[in-house]
Amino acid sequence: MNDFHDTLSRAADLLARADALLIGAGAGMGVDSGLPDFRGTEGFWRAYPPLAKLGLRFEEMADPRWFAQDPEFAWGFYGHRLRLYRETAPHPGFAILRKWAGSMPLGAFVHTSNVDGHFQRAGFSPEHVCEVHGSLNHLQCLAPRPCGQALWSAEGVEVSVDSDSLRAAPPLPACPACGDLARPNILMFGDFRWDSRRTSEQGERFRKWLAATRGHRLLVVELGAGNAIATIRHACEEVAEEEGATLLRINLRDGQVPAGSNALSL
Repeated sequence: MNDFHDTLSRAADLLARADALLIGAGAGMGVDSGLPDFRGTEGFWRAYPPLAKLGLRFEEMADPRWFAQDPEFAWGFYGHRLRLYRETAPHPGFAILRKWAGSMPLGAFVHTSNVDGHFQRAGFSPEHVCEVHGSLNHLQCLAPRPCGQALWSAEGVEVSVDSDSLRAAPPLPACPACGDLARPNILMFGDFRWDSRRTSEQGERFRKWLAATRGHRLLVVELGAGNAIATIRHACEEVAEEEGATLLRINLRDGQVPAGSNALSL
């Protein structure tokens, strides 16, 4: 217990002295809001019983082939998630992070694998959020050849989903330019048609912000980023090492930090 309080005291001191804050967030960040983190097959199946009956794992369902083979099934899954994310309020931890961010002389940036848009809903500036796996709140066209339509907002898009079969009823979301089927602008497994332009622009803003923090005290706070899909863990470790920053890893299950690193674990 003393070790925990010592670490907590060190973390508070680092936060008080920091000039800039990088927030790295994985799926665990949304659990206290009531969102499933799809941790393991059993967790995924508890969230989606129809997929348990079919024996489909998250990696198999998060596959762009469903939009070509069975678009009603694909949009059943993603339409349900879209409604869930809209109906779920970001938990109070987001407000705490906003308060921390507001105290930083050089501000803060969010680097997240989450596609729910909850950081923006919680009041973080969209200009300071990088969604490395895209966003369910934006759509892209699935036409075989580019029709010229840029990514567009999913605001106002409603998908009617049968909860027993997890199938969507027509009409399905369509491109406003050509009328072809639309899909969420998120990176799926084996996804060669993901339009990464929006995320690339976010990434460029992130790199510029990070460059502006050099020579100052940067604190990296990582929350809920597990080992299953370790995009955020690796990114936070890399930034901390390259920028000479301290990494504070907050994780109930996967709290280990690299040996010999300048990192704390809570």
